[in-house]
Amino acid sequence: MHIPSLKEAVSAEEWQLRCDLAACYRLVALYGWSDLVFTHITAKLPESVSGSGGHHFLINPYGLMFDEITASSLVKVDGQCNKIIESPFPVNPAGFVIHSAVHEARADAGCVLHTHTRAGVAVSAQKCGVLPISQQSTFVLGSLAYHEYEGVAFRDEEKPRLQADLGKANFLMLRNHGLLVVGKTIADAFLSMYTFENTCRIQIDAQSGGYTGGELTSVNPQIVKGVAEAMRVQTGGLGGSFVWPSLLRKLDRIDEGYKS
Repeated sequence: MHIPSLKEAVSAEEWQLRCDLAACYRLVALYGWSDLVFTHITAKLPESVSGSGGHHFLINPYGLMFDEITASSLVKVDGQCNKIIESPFPVNPAGFVIHSAVHEARADAGCVLHTHTRAGVAVSAQKCGVLPISQQSTFVLGSLAYHEYEGVAFRDEEKPRLQADLGKANFLMLRNHGLLVVGKTIADAFLSMYTFENTCRIQIDAQSGGYTGGELTSVNPQIVKGVAEAMRVQTGGLGGSFVWPSLLRKLDRIDEGYKS
C-alpha cells in the first residue's frame, strides 16, 4: 500500500513555499544568525492554499537546529499555533506570539524573520538605536520602528503594543532583544535581514574604535529620505527575488537536503 509523502499530499504551491522557507532557515544558519533553536521564521500560506476559513502559516519544528530543517518537517499552523496537518514535531506557541501579532496586523506580511544575533542585540541595547553611518543603515532607517522590551514575549497582552509600534515599518528593533523584519516574500525578508544585520555589525565595528562621542560621520538626512527609491533602483524593482536564486544555488552547492 502506497503511503503518500507530504510532497504528494500538499499542493505544488505549498511545497514550493516549504522549500523556500526551509532554505531560509538553512541560510540563516549558514550566515551565523541563528540562536540554537530560539528564534523563528514564519511564512503565510496564500489564500489559494489555505482557503477562506482563516490564515495558515508554516513554522519550524521546535527543537531542530536551523540547519536541520527540511520542507517536510515544517509545521502548518493556524493563527493560534494549532496544527493544521498532523506532524510528529512539536511547535512552540510562545515563540509564535510575536509572529502572529505581525501577521495579524500586516496583510502584506508574507514572511516574518526574527533573530537574536550578537550585533543586533548589542545595537538594540543602545539608546541611540540605529545610527545613519553606513549605506546599509540608510535602507533600514527608511522603514524602521522600535518596540520596548517587556520581558520574554509570550503574553498575548503585548500584541497590541507591538502592532502599534511596528505600524507600516518593515524593520523592527526589539529593544534589548533582537531584530525583526517583515517581507512580502521569504526572499524579501531574507534580504532585509541581511541588510539589518550588517547595519548593526558595521555600527558596532565603527564604535569599537572609541568613536562614540559624536565623532562618527553621519549620512545626510536627505539621502535617508530618498532611500526607498534607491532600494527599488538597486534591485531593479525585484526586491529579494533579485538575489534569491543565487542564494539557493549557493545553498545547493553545500547541501540540497532542505528540499526533502
